[in-house]
Amino acid sequence: MPVAQLKEFLDRNNVRYITITHSPSHTAQTIAASAHVPGKELAKSVMLKADGRMIMAVLPGPNLVDIDLLRDALGADRVELATEREFRDLFPDCELGAMPPFGGLYGLPVFVADVLTEQDSIAFNAGNFRELIRLSMRDYERLAGAQVLHFAATV
Repeated sequence: MPVAQLKEFLDRNNVRYITITHSPSHTAQTIAASAHVPGKELAKSVMLKADGRMIMAVLPGPNLVDIDLLRDALGADRVELATEREFRDLFPDCELGAMPPFGGLYGLPVFVADVLTEQDSIAFNAGNFRELIRLSMRDYERLAGAQVLHFAATV
């Protein structure tokens, strides 16, 4: 979803947001530092497969997905990281790895780590590695249609 389409979606839903332009970065830590956003407020999207079905997990930049916790929370038999080859075609308008955390717009179920919901606001990649969108966590939860689960591990 190019930045313009993401902004149109947010505008249609009466969401207040800001766009943060930063130097190109590809890891959550370098993006947060470059954009002057606390790492715990930078939401990253991680693609996984739960019992063979593609899902999106959203969690704070410094955290990792605890596969066992997520599998148990989902009641799944198997949860594994998806390869880039498996999900790249699902986001044709995004740079690989810079998908915004709105998997529902791409027909994917979204699961948000409970620790992320402790933030007042979050920032996330806007489909590329040069721009972030920052909005309230309340607005994100309202629009994302995500289920909140306990699955984030600290590094």
